[in-house]
Amino acid sequence: MTKISKALGRWIATFLEKPSGFYQSFSIADTETLAHCLQPGDVLLVEGNLRISVAIKYLTQSTWSHAAMYVGNALGQTTPQGDSLDLIEADLSQGVIAVPLSKYSGFNTRICRPVKLTFDDQAMLVKFMRDSLGKEYDLKNVIDLMRYLLPTPPVPVSWRRRMLAFGSGDPTRAICSTLIAQAFQRIRYPILPEVERISIQTQNSTDYVQKEMLHIRHHSLFTPRDFDISPYFKVVKPSLESDFDYKLLNWAEADKQPS
Repeated sequence: MTKISKALGRWIATFLEKPSGFYQSFSIADTETLAHCLQPGDVLLVEGNLRISVAIKYLTQSTWSHAAMYVGNALGQTTPQGDSLDLIEADLSQGVIAVPLSKYSGFNTRICRPVKLTFDDQAMLVKFMRDSLGKEYDLKNVIDLMRYLLPTPPVPVSWRRRMLAFGSGDPTRAICSTLIAQAFQRIRYPILPEVERISIQTQNSTDYVQKEMLHIRHHSLFTPRDFDISPYFKVVKPSLESDFDYKLLNWAEADKQPS
């Protein structure tokens, strides 16, 4: 049964990683511009065009279906074409791999940046991702994979986030944001922690003050969208980082525009 489960899991993974068909780009920054803006530890969100991307976007009610971490030249490796392997991501069929930034040329992307990282914590993030290279997802978990065969799974809203989490306990997940969430939890950097508000009596007083306690959310429940909406990550827009001036834009003349 294990061999059959692995073979079936591999087939489902291959099916889910095929392009879904129609894809429209609306916010593209070329690879050179992205590379100029990115810093090690940044999270690059991608609107994917794969079949599994459609399901993830539906379940998270978000544009973003994939996430990768930028590690710069930490690996010192390139593709046969000479492109630097500067992103590390979790891939459904290949596990944790390093890929060039050019892989997402032509895709809608967003840069989410952790704020005021120390040099040591930045290095720890990169090291965690580098040490995770080669980990593979256990494709025997066919039931975990089958839930993504429907692009719009008929599940209640309250179940959607938990539906994204795989049940195997394997450290590599098909949802790439899980691996990145683990990296940030290693340095205790918040993404979307659960907030508990408690009342504390002040010293020598009957007054109470409200204090917030943060609780770490399990890494399997994080999605690409969480980095975008997190109050602890800064959204970096490449077009605005390069001395943007709307007065310099070239607009088509009204009488030359198609009706």
